[in-house]
Amino acid sequence: MKFVNRWSLMRNTTTENIAEHSLNVSMIAHCLALIENKFYGGQYDVFKIGMMGVYHETSEVITGDLPTPIKYFSKEMRDSYKSVEKIANDTLLATLPEELVSDFDELINANEEEYRLVKYADKLTAYIK
Repeated sequence: MKFVNRWSLMRNTTTENIAEHSLNVSMIAHCLALIENKFYGGQYDVFKIGMMGVYHETSEVITGDLPTPIKYFSKEMRDSYKSVEKIANDTLLATLPEELVSDFDELINANEEEYRLVKYADKLTAYIK
């Protein structure tokens, strides 16, 4: 993950790789889950949410970082990229010992309710950048 740079279409003063980005997303997602639980009655596993942030870009080890304007250019592009991401994630999961696949699968292919906080954190890191 440290060898895949992000923001290839954007001019930046410093480069950022997906490992750095994933750490930032992880910390922010963990905080969002804590805030939801402490102040709004949430029931999130804050440590799981944090680890989902760590692994949320793993498919990019295979696909590289496709810029957001391309990924979301149209519904067809978004759906196609989701398929590519799924194949990449499944390929990575297939490299693991069978005993570990389900543990990583629940982080990489998380349910929508939990993943919502990771997506919020992902967007916040873009604003911070």
